[in-house]
Amino acid sequence: MRIFIAGAAGAIGQRLIPQLVARGHDVTASTRSTAKSELLRSLGAVPVVMDGLDRASVGEAVARAEPDAIIHQMTALAGAADLRHFDRWFSGTNQLRTLGTQHLLAAASASGVPRFIAQSYTGWTNARDGGPVKTEEDALDPSPAKAQSQTLAAIRALEAAVMAAPLEGLLLRYGNFYGPGASDSLVQMVRRRRMPIIGDGTGVWSWIHLDDAASATIAALEAGLQGIYNVTDDEPARVGEWLPYLAEVIGAKPPLHIPIWAARLLAGEVATRWMTEGRGSSNAKLRAAAGWRPTWASWRDGFRFALTAQHGAVHGSPSHAA
Repeated sequence: MRIFIAGAAGAIGQRLIPQLVARGHDVTASTRSTAKSELLRSLGAVPVVMDGLDRASVGEAVARAEPDAIIHQMTALAGAADLRHFDRWFSGTNQLRTLGTQHLLAAASASGVPRFIAQSYTGWTNARDGGPVKTEEDALDPSPAKAQSQTLAAIRALEAAVMAAPLEGLLLRYGNFYGPGASDSLVQMVRRRRMPIIGDGTGVWSWIHLDDAASATIAALEAGLQGIYNVTDDEPARVGEWLPYLAEVIGAKPPLHIPIWAARLLAGEVATRWMTEGRGSSNAKLRAAAGWRPTWASWRDGFRFALTAQHGAVHGSPSHAA
């Protein structure tokens, strides 16, 4: 197939390109930065400079590529993580999830592109009641933290737009990314003991290695899936379980423990809820529909062997897909 990746210079895009090329697909890869064009070319794609917030720029890039499918991976995070001001930190990405998605869908319609795959997210977005692990059928959080309300609204808008569009729409809700380029700052925070266990660490997280996120995307594309699918590993885990393990793996001191009341004052409501009330996500639907299996089925092995460039990285293979 001819594939157009919007936002290809990001963490997922750089994994997607070589895997798609290895599978025999022709890839056109967009970036906002001319300086990143050579990187995309070296990965095997035809680079194109495109402003995802400019309707004409998007329309022209898609029309020239004449793709069979668009994969929307556009994000715009900048600077250090800022959970206390989450919506401000995600403001650029939220624009791409709303206006950028509209431009891509309009371009797909104008160019007759039949398939559209978009990056969504699963994790803190899950409703914080009921069981510890959620499926695609479960509701999103009806009352997110105030600092995350705009970001959740943007995710809802993205998903609604793709599902309402008159094409073969697919939403991939990726779990929490890790791997070289995605978890380096996390490792530094844990090394410096700046990521404590809040309360009993009862929040449940689901992880996915970047290479596995890419192979899942290709598996879903080639299987012709439509609808909403979680992309996570096989083992959702409590913060009180994965955080001390991560510290051990990287040779750091055990994480500190702080009570919930103190965390609300020091870290804010977003971090406190996520670490104590978060819900994990099941990947059973994608496994059944696409025959996909993650190389790193558990964050335990992934953290130990493929966390950062220093630990080494595995380039996942779509051979795990049916």
